[in-house]
Amino acid sequence: MKVMLTGGRGMLGRTLCAELTDFEVIPTDLPEADITDAAGFDALLKQLRPDAVIHCAAMTAVDKCETEVDLAYRLNAFGSANVAAACRRNDVRLIAISTDYVFDGDADRPYTEFDRPGGGNTVYGKSKFAGEEAIRRHCPNHVICRISWLYGAGGPSFVHAMMKLADGTRPVLNVVADQIGNPTSTLAVARQLREILKRPLLVGTFHMTCEGEATWADFAAEIFRLAGKKQVIQPCTTAEFPRPAPRPANSRLEKMMLRLAGLPPMPDWKDALAEFMRAEF
Repeated sequence: MKVMLTGGRGMLGRTLCAELTDFEVIPTDLPEADITDAAGFDALLKQLRPDAVIHCAAMTAVDKCETEVDLAYRLNAFGSANVAAACRRNDVRLIAISTDYVFDGDADRPYTEFDRPGGGNTVYGKSKFAGEEAIRRHCPNHVICRISWLYGAGGPSFVHAMMKLADGTRPVLNVVADQIGNPTSTLAVARQLREILKRPLLVGTFHMTCEGEATWADFAAEIFRLAGKKQVIQPCTTAEFPRPAPRPANSRLEKMMLRLAGLPPMPDWKDALAEFMRAEF
């Protein structure tokens, strides 16, 4: 099976290239694959003739989206619509990567795929939700995969940032403890995407975060434990670190659709992190 990636040089794209060796993976990115150029992308799809497209390309700089609104919508919504329409015209299956930010983060439980999103409180979330809706409208043969708190080989990620900060020069690190989510490895996502690719009739929206939950402070503590670092962590509040884009208090995603479809469960976040730390550091 031939699989084309958009955003192929990003963190998830690099992991997919390394992991999906049982498929013919074709990574594309700027400048050769511009998802905002409808005609150009359609021509590239006709040239490469993939069986499936994994659409990773997006503007993911959450704070930058708040100030560059048009660019966020151009990439995340308009670009995704172009990819979806091209896939439908060329009879190509579309697997698109989305985010927990499509929810407002106010629920007191993990969100399922059947909870109603709306884009939350950020331009990033709203533009990604608009992209999801465009995919549903323009390409019926699609799977949308929502992920969050992602880290992977080479970064950039929270794991890499914490390892850099824990260089012995800071007696105490303040880390947010009032946001909760599912730390997720790109390797775990890649392995689940392999299962999706092996089931060509599967459609719909799937959550693909690792199992178990943590605050950012919990996440940091586990990183330092695995790395053998004696870094002291001071839990703090979101309000102590104001950012242009509000962060959801609850990013937890329940994997109901994986269960319903009989797909393998995602690994526990601590096990996935341990595997990653051994390989990366």
